[in-house]
Amino acid sequence: MPVNPLSIKMNIIIKHPVNNLGYNFVEEKYIPEGRDEYYLRYLQNPNGNEYRKLSAHEIEVLVRNRNTSDDWNNIFVSAAFNPELVKNCKFYGLIRMGKLEPFYLEFHNLRLPVGLYNSTIISCDFGNNVCVDNVNYLGHYIIGNEVMIANVNELAATDKAKFGNGIIFDGEDEKARIWMELCNENGGRRVIPFDGMLAGDAYMWSKFRDKEALMEKFKEFTDKKFAKQRGRYGTVGDRSVIKNCKIIKDVLIGTDAYLKGANKLKNLTINSDEKRTSQIGEGCELVNGIIGYGCRIFYGVKAVRFVMAAHSQLKYGARLINSYLGNNSTISCCEVLNSLIFPAHEQHHNNSFLCAALVMGQSNMAAGATIGSNHNSRGADGELIAGRGFWPGLCVSLKHNSKFASFTIIAKGDFPAELNIPVPFSLVSNDVSNNQLVVMPAYWFMYNMYALERNAHKYVDRDKRTTRAQLIEYDYLAPDTINEIFSALAILQSLQPGENGIAETDGWENSSRKTVVIKVPKSIAIFKELVQYYGTIALLKHFQQTSPGSFDELKKTISAKIQRSEWLNIGGQLIQRSAVEKLQQDIIGNKVNGWNEVHDFYSLQSGNYFTDKLDHAYTSLLEILHITPRQFTAGLFKQLLQQAVLTREWLCRGIYDSREKDYSNPFRKMVYENNEEMKKVVGRIEDNTFIQQQTGQLDEMKKQVKAVIRKLKL
Repeated sequence: MPVNPLSIKMNIIIKHPVNNLGYNFVEEKYIPEGRDEYYLRYLQNPNGNEYRKLSAHEIEVLVRNRNTSDDWNNIFVSAAFNPELVKNCKFYGLIRMGKLEPFYLEFHNLRLPVGLYNSTIISCDFGNNVCVDNVNYLGHYIIGNEVMIANVNELAATDKAKFGNGIIFDGEDEKARIWMELCNENGGRRVIPFDGMLAGDAYMWSKFRDKEALMEKFKEFTDKKFAKQRGRYGTVGDRSVIKNCKIIKDVLIGTDAYLKGANKLKNLTINSDEKRTSQIGEGCELVNGIIGYGCRIFYGVKAVRFVMAAHSQLKYGARLINSYLGNNSTISCCEVLNSLIFPAHEQHHNNSFLCAALVMGQSNMAAGATIGSNHNSRGADGELIAGRGFWPGLCVSLKHNSKFASFTIIAKGDFPAELNIPVPFSLVSNDVSNNQLVVMPAYWFMYNMYALERNAHKYVDRDKRTTRAQLIEYDYLAPDTINEIFSALAILQSLQPGENGIAETDGWENSSRKTVVIKVPKSIAIFKELVQYYGTIALLKHFQQTSPGSFDELKKTISAKIQRSEWLNIGGQLIQRSAVEKLQQDIIGNKVNGWNEVHDFYSLQSGNYFTDKLDHAYTSLLEILHITPRQFTAGLFKQLLQQAVLTREWLCRGIYDSREKDYSNPFRKMVYENNEEMKKVVGRIEDNTFIQQQTGQLDEMKKQVKAVIRKLKL
């Protein structure tokens, strides 16, 4: 029976004259008139070196050292070139080399002699004193100064290299564009990745899908960031080290990067510099991505269509696909798909899974947590939205669609239906024995203050960004959570709890079973006290910054808004809704014309944040006290300051008590023969530096309050 030739999928091997190797990198029709194929290369590498052709003696030495070239006239070198340091290399196309001196370079016990050895090199530039050894195929790259490259199968760039940016070049079809499908597997919230994309950019682009003009502007902004000409070379920045890697293709590598043992790196930008070095380690396979400054990627990581913001980490076989990972986040072992993750996210366990989710920062995924694992609709289009501080516990299974207020902690369990938890700082439990959903508002303040306060400080300490384009709020009491508390108070006060403080409510779970809210009166009291504390602390800080001479002067420096402002979490940065809406109007109206101007907006809002937050805090204080600015008197301010000290004492006591349980719980103590053994293993609670720090801050606050009362003669 004859074979249909159309059914044979053979590899198409094209033959070219060997003397064309290294030339015609860009098709002639895409080269501007009056330019040649190297014009972008020259623009990319204005290193200031003065190049000359090889002398006859230098060519003789190179030939003697078993080097070959298709045309020795196309090799250009600097004045300090030493041909003795080039051995057993094959050169094709235009080659430019800086100085080579008789040194060896050392990095992490890797010692390589300066020079080019045992490599096939096609149309490349080399900086000064590079070490290149055993690179089987090195093509169309610009190598910086004192770069070390050893044992690499392929390091090459193509004429259509986009380095992870979702752009298209002249002559390309729109289908060639790379998109990143965030928050939903159906692609309905997809965005175009680009170098420099901030979490706020990804959020606004993925969220406001009903504003088609805005979406088109974001696409236009991205296209404008990059030229459409083909023919850019790959780069390896100064002092970068690459060893024992297999395939590196269409990758832009910054300075001081360290790549070791990677399997495949394709279509990437790896941002790195002398202060924010990025590293990629053994067994990693990364395709179509942007890697921020100071990132760490190690041990078998797989990532496709992704953005990693600065100082984030992927480790131990993690899989990151169609996702944005915010600053100072770590994902280990597990799988994350189609997700937008704001800064300070932690996910360390091999069997945790996150899919089609918007996680708004300061989150922690426990082992066995399966978030968005199943689809309840007829298509793969479910979503989950979690406010900042999201903490699903061990083996939690959640269904799409679900939504959680800030600082929701979820107890171990398989939750059978979609959830909508509108009350922040809640513990959510699945009570299987009684077939009911149980929610405890204000849980953190009753039982886990140590973790809540410590996390807030931990995130600040771990924020390694040197360029803070967005001001990230880590405090658990901030405009977003305070507004959620006000909404929660309205909900809780509408319930009718029994004498035991338990009430039932509807609409929190998509099922016919009961949703039980416990400790309702206590939660209401705590929330009211926290709002009052938030407002008073803001005024105390404002007093310290402005040092008014009297209470009346203090009041004159405070703007009393008529209404408490609404706020949005834009990639971890809290911004008033009115400002975000004004930005969007300006974008649509051509008053804001690029991503740099959007980032300028973030910076402006960062500068305004503390004033805006003070206004919000004062308005919230007046609202929770049910008073007008006129009724805010010196006597009331004194009472509020004194009450704030009591609240802080209560919070500090909660911090101590929630940690002390780890020392007094018999099930914690039973693994030790005696108290001395336990102290040696876990340390003494009296030596806990965090608790000591909190106690010190309480003492300082007491002094500050006394000073204010004394100065203002309250």
